[in-house]
This record gives sequence, C-alpha cells and structure tokens, in this order.
Amino acid sequence: MTSADHIQQPERWTIRKHSRGTDADLAQPSVSQRTVERYVKGQIKKPRPDLAARLEREVRKRWQPQVRARARQKAATTGGIVIDARARLGCTAPIGSTDEDRVRHLTVALPPQHAARLFDAQEAGAGDRRLQEITAEALREVYFQDGGRRAGSLEEVRFTDIEHLEFDL
Repeated sequence: MTSADHIQQPERWTIRKHSRGTDADLAQPSVSQRTVERYVKGQIKKPRPDLAARLEREVRKRWQPQVRARARQKAATTGGIVIDARARLGCTAPIGSTDEDRVRHLTVALPPQHAARLFDAQEAGAGDRRLQEITAEALREVYFQDGGRRAGSLEEVRFTDIEHLEFDL
C-alpha cells in the first residue's frame, strides 16, 4: 500500500490538530499551501504522490507516538503484555534444589505491573542488561512461582543467551 493509494482520516486530523489547518512543512515549492488547505477541507480526496508521501511522514511523526503511548498505557494499567522468548533460563534456590540452565521457549502473559516496570525502565534509559533483569524477575514471579502458588523458595532466575525475544501488547 503506497501513501498515494490510501490516505486515511489521521492525516487530516494531524494537519488540523498540529498546524491550525495547514502545515508549512507540507507546503513545499511543488505543493502550494492552498493545495494542502483544499485537502484538509476535503475538496481534494486523493492527493498527488508527493503530497501523500509528506502527509504520511507527518502522520508517522506526530500521530503514531500517540497511538503507541495509549497502547503502552493500557498495557501498564489493565492489559499487560505477552512475552515470547527462546533463551537460556535457569534458577537459583536453596541448596539441593537448583535447576540447571537450559534453553527454553516460553510464551507468558505478564500482568500490567510487570509491563509498567519494563516501560518505566525503558523510558528512564535502562540498558538491555537491566531490561533483561526486569524480565527475569517477571518470569520468576509469573512462570516459575505461578504468582506464589509454587517454588516459593526460588531466589533468582537467570535469563541469558537470548535467541528470540518478542513482546506483544
């Protein structure tokens, strides 16, 4: 799908919301400001490819961060996230009950509080190592300890040698 083929409502919304009707960034020598105004008013239904490309860039720059922020807020407060990982996982527990590291493939739904911790750490500029630690703590609580129903003496989960890691909201 090219931008010239399919321009949706967010483009008009973006231009209206952020530029009081028109956008100087869009009005270039090849596209007049009046053309942008006509598009916003709905007089032009399908913009030329160059205007369509600029509209798409502006939407991605201004509108997509808002969509992502709403999705993150929902995941951190009500929805949680799903983690799909293939990595080396191991546990440390009191003497005699250590589970050796091994490669496991897990798909686990993490509750909102764990999603919030991950998002907060990411926004604070935490590195990959810290994000891995937070993920390991979440896996310990949710997967290994099943919310406190088992493996209560588990002290640490090691989450290393990541082959695949994917988060879904």
